[in-house]
Amino acid sequence: MKSTILQALARRRPERLPVWFMRQAGRSLPEYRELRAGTSMLDSCLNPEMAAEITMQPVRRHDVDAAIFFSDIMIPLRLAGVGVEIQPGVGPVLDDPIRTRDDVAKLPAPDFADASMITRAIELIRAELPDHKALLGFAGAPFTLAAYMVEGRPSKDHLRARALMHSDPLVWDQLMTWAATVSNLFLKVQVAAGADAVQLFDSWAGSVSRETYAKHVLPYSKLTLEGVTGPRIHFGTNTAPFLDLMAQVGVDAIGVDYRTPLDEAAKMVPGVTLQGNIDPAMLFAGQAALHEHALDVVRRGTSAPAHIVNLGHGVPKDTDPGVLTELVAFIHSLTPGQLDAEHEGDN
Repeated sequence: MKSTILQALARRRPERLPVWFMRQAGRSLPEYRELRAGTSMLDSCLNPEMAAEITMQPVRRHDVDAAIFFSDIMIPLRLAGVGVEIQPGVGPVLDDPIRTRDDVAKLPAPDFADASMITRAIELIRAELPDHKALLGFAGAPFTLAAYMVEGRPSKDHLRARALMHSDPLVWDQLMTWAATVSNLFLKVQVAAGADAVQLFDSWAGSVSRETYAKHVLPYSKLTLEGVTGPRIHFGTNTAPFLDLMAQVGVDAIGVDYRTPLDEAAKMVPGVTLQGNIDPAMLFAGQAALHEHALDVVRRGTSAPAHIVNLGHGVPKDTDPGVLTELVAFIHSLTPGQLDAEHEGDN
């Protein structure tokens, strides 16, 4: 049986609604916390056996339709030789933030000396993952990587990064090209090792305007996906003003956060498969409210050629895993035919 997610990415509605969750690998799972105890985030990503086991944990527990490769958007930076760590309670922190032309010039070549640990981890996953479940690879989009590289750590407004793109477009071009190149290489390594599809995360793209996105961000996201074979998903948060532009980077599906109803998103990107957009807050609202919300989301998703059910953001770390398991079972119990009929009745 072909993966329902791959069917949806081919813009065909499968018999059963496909579902997976961003940040499903870890965070809320006690078995993840136990396994990772005493190991840093990036070190755990670069341990093939640990990365494979963490990738498979939510597949076994929740029966989701895809495994998302356990890694981090900072891994390509680490593999290229950039000093970066994920500090608990903080996030990515770089040894040397990029602020000037000299800083960009000092960056190592956008290449990996050794990516065998990525290949080995994916080989281990493929050996266990059932054929009807997809393996998704991913990478961070260049704007999100550049925002971390310029700020040096997480930021709420990315002021330095946004200022740099306007004050010194040449330096911005060099930095974004570097980030696009390492993410492109990271995606290609994952696909070559056996990933069925990939997702490009642009977590911070929503901090820029439509005009700025078109000029200073979109060309580099296109560059990131050049030569990457197989289905591709593009996701960002707060990106409703330019969802249509995000679809132009060369993708098969657009991830929609929880702020934009899917029937509205379908009008912005006609003919494109949608992914999302269950509000993570509803995971804490009780089963009745969660089911009502999820049903509304998937009804609206019938406006698109196909819909991959997901959250509109990542799984919160204090989520009850049982809620996710039950939500997957609920989604799987729904049929596209039922939803089409109910959706028509709402109009």
